[in-house]
Amino acid sequence: MSVSEASTDTNGEDGEPTIGPSDPDRFINRELSWLDFNDRVLEEADNERHPLLERLRFLSISASNLDEFFMVRVAGLVGQVRAGVTSLSQEGNSPRKQLRLINERASALMKRQQKTWAVLRGKLAEEGITLCDTDDLSAEEEAWLEKEFLTNIFPVLTPLALDPAHPFPFIPNLGFVLCYRLKGPDDELTALLPVPSKVRRFIRLPSSGEAGGGPARIRYVSLEKTISHFLHHVFPSRKIVSCGAFRIIRDSDVEVEEEAEDLVQQFETMLRRRRRGDVIRLTMDHDMPFLLRDLIGAKLDVHPNDVVPVEGLLGLVQTAEMIPSDRPDLLFPPFEARFPERIREHNMDCFSAIRSKDIVVHHPYEDFDVVVQFLKQAAADPDVIAIKQTLYRTSKGSPIVAALIEAAESGKNVTALVELKARFDEEANIQWARALERAGVNVVYGFVDYKTHAKLSYVVRREGNGTKSYVHVGTGNYHQITAKIYTDIALFTTDEAIARDTARVFNYVTGYAAPSEFERLSVSPINMRQDIEGLIDREIAFAKDGRGGAIWAKMNSLVDGKLIDRLYEASSAGVQIDLIVRGICCLRPGVEGLSENIRVKSVVGRYLEHSRIFCFGNGGPLPSDQAKVFISSADWMPRNLNRRVEVLCPVTNETTHNQILDQIMVATLKDNMQSWTLGPDGSYSRVEAPDEESQFNVHNYFMTNPSLSGRGTALKEQSPRELSVRS
Repeated sequence: MSVSEASTDTNGEDGEPTIGPSDPDRFINRELSWLDFNDRVLEEADNERHPLLERLRFLSISASNLDEFFMVRVAGLVGQVRAGVTSLSQEGNSPRKQLRLINERASALMKRQQKTWAVLRGKLAEEGITLCDTDDLSAEEEAWLEKEFLTNIFPVLTPLALDPAHPFPFIPNLGFVLCYRLKGPDDELTALLPVPSKVRRFIRLPSSGEAGGGPARIRYVSLEKTISHFLHHVFPSRKIVSCGAFRIIRDSDVEVEEEAEDLVQQFETMLRRRRRGDVIRLTMDHDMPFLLRDLIGAKLDVHPNDVVPVEGLLGLVQTAEMIPSDRPDLLFPPFEARFPERIREHNMDCFSAIRSKDIVVHHPYEDFDVVVQFLKQAAADPDVIAIKQTLYRTSKGSPIVAALIEAAESGKNVTALVELKARFDEEANIQWARALERAGVNVVYGFVDYKTHAKLSYVVRREGNGTKSYVHVGTGNYHQITAKIYTDIALFTTDEAIARDTARVFNYVTGYAAPSEFERLSVSPINMRQDIEGLIDREIAFAKDGRGGAIWAKMNSLVDGKLIDRLYEASSAGVQIDLIVRGICCLRPGVEGLSENIRVKSVVGRYLEHSRIFCFGNGGPLPSDQAKVFISSADWMPRNLNRRVEVLCPVTNETTHNQILDQIMVATLKDNMQSWTLGPDGSYSRVEAPDEESQFNVHNYFMTNPSLSGRGTALKEQSPRELSVRS
């Protein structure tokens, strides 16, 4: 029985489970689970509680997510099929069958996206924001648009005729191309016109009055409509016989050869090769003539199953360009993150504040600038002698990189562990690495086999007659832009055991010498899996001993079959398990005899839930003071546990322990405004608050209460079982 064929009733009439502990259907297919997640993202575009332009943003995000899914995940499956791979996934599906199931689900998702776009386009028009056809332009608007076309668009257009002297050109990944059949005085011509990627897709026309006495009307016209309208400037003396548009997605995954001697050179080669990956998906206008459709499909060597006619707008990801900054009434109210009060109390001296007590910072509610301030202070402090830093993803103009450069230029010993294999950020990371090297930073590229995904800063400072180490452990990237929209946890500590372990992690990556032991940290691929299994086993033992057993875990994805089976074993022993899994979840909860003590929810809303938090009752219920609490950079996926350098860090200080467990975890479990529950059949159901008084939005709660200190008492007073929304 396949995942798609599984019955919604997972329990037989006699109460026995229809899915057993060795049945492949105990797992949900990861690709279909991801598509379910993107369905939930798209649902937010239909959520009338959100401001209109934010709904448009959710639509754009869902389209962008789907593009990346095909570029990477689907491309991988296509590669397996082409290589003749027939091995089954953990839920029992071959690559070919997975592709069939994906195409069915993705096609339905794309149709829903177009339906949502049609609804949003109408609602935008009601608010005075219109996407116009060129036939709707006034004479003044048409004159302005023609000037815009001739000045800024025409110079970057490259018409490409198709005939024996002009072979079919290479179309890059995500290339958007207009295709024409053109009639001249003596002949007909087929031509392509690639739409320039660096020109805005939607052109805003000059303001033309107010909409009903309110804000100024905002009118857009698409780039492709503009090009077609003024095509006579590109092809003089020719008229359009037929036309259409198409868009391609290419394989964009990158594999590193083990024998590569120079990682930087290797990735520069891979980046060039990525542009020429196989075409995985071809979308085109639904009404494109069959002659043009067949020509394009044949020239791009695309299987008919991978050609998708679209009734609507191609490239929905670019609709985000139609979110104007001058309509704040249609956006989420602005939120300014608060700088952590503890550091203010120490006159903005990060070292003094951290030295007095561990600090937890909750992004985006508390300002990411505290991390920047920490490194800037380290760079400027004459007593700081060494800084070590991991960089997985960072931003353009990164203040983190600037602080490391400043520190190196001032003579400090600075090491930057730059991960070149951060998908789609490789090129930026190569540029950062070279800038750091020029400043005298010791740049290390990590392992060939493993990505370094851990988020660590390590500062060594002279104090008294010796040195003291300051450590930052994060669940998110050192990226000040995404830190405004991702929920993440940052722990600052001077705990000596954590500091020694952090030094061991850096030495492990730079020196390729695996430490014989870690005192506090669990590190993949060395011991994290074993330590997590041990923590689950302890809860199983507590439950069997009659002392209860409880696990709360929050992560982006849960895929690893071995850990899922361990959780099933824990459920069968009576351990109460609440999981907050934003995206992919391959565990099937609520199956009698297998997982009836496991509940799974997903939170999708204004902010992207990104923090990884793991809590174990340790012989008591959750939440409690005796619980073991950890933060991590790692999801429970094979790649994180087997093929990445990741860190699982305990949170032992009483204050920070309570902030994470009693406030962040309890509040997230309590949310009933942007949460979904996963059922035993693999489907998700939106959680609905029973009445207005019961409504609780975790994002709004923390925006209202950005500082964690002293908060959360009212949340903790509720029964933890009441906080877990059940299907």
